[in-house]
Amino acid sequence: MEAIVQKLIIYAVPILFGLTVHEYAHGFMADRLGDPTPREMGRLTLNPLAHLDLVGTLVFFATQAFGWAKPISINTDNLAAPRRYMMWIALAGPLANFLLALFCALLYHLLNFLAIIRVVSSGWLFVPFQQMLVAGVVVNISLGLINLIPIPPLDGGRILAGILPEKASGYLEKIDSYGAIILIILVLSNSLNLFLFPVLSSFTGFLLYGVR
Repeated sequence: MEAIVQKLIIYAVPILFGLTVHEYAHGFMADRLGDPTPREMGRLTLNPLAHLDLVGTLVFFATQAFGWAKPISINTDNLAAPRRYMMWIALAGPLANFLLALFCALLYHLLNFLAIIRVVSSGWLFVPFQQMLVAGVVVNISLGLINLIPIPPLDGGRILAGILPEKASGYLEKIDSYGAIILIILVLSNSLNLFLFPVLSSFTGFLLYGVR
């Protein structure tokens, strides 16, 4: 039980911050492309309380790979090129998570280097902070990868809709209401794990330990 509590504490900050940064990135990109809706709704903030969905956050704590926050509302009438701009807005979320994973990995390596040359002490806070940075890499790569799955309403579905010809994009949007059901089936059938974990393992291994 103690180990479970310790793991939850280690993952708490990475999960909360990863979900928050993901949604903030969507809102920031929408705002830059002409839609003030996220700003008007108070979503251009790094305060987790503005973004977190209770159920989605609890699911992420349980799985440490899959979860969600409250989606950012976008008014496409404010976008000069809705299909193309929505693609960039969708891409901003996963990209922010990948950049955050890279930042956590760089900080992890810097901390190790400073400990080796004895600039910082490897005291009782050192190992938990290291573990939190490793969790930050895992959580953010997971968020980025899952959201790139080309199934609406995931970001990957929005990105694909912006790439496809308009007619094909229309067919893709028709399955939007079934996207959540498809995703649940993928999770329950373990199909998502077959894709996610090998890729996740490769990326985290490279960022944290390099090529071996």
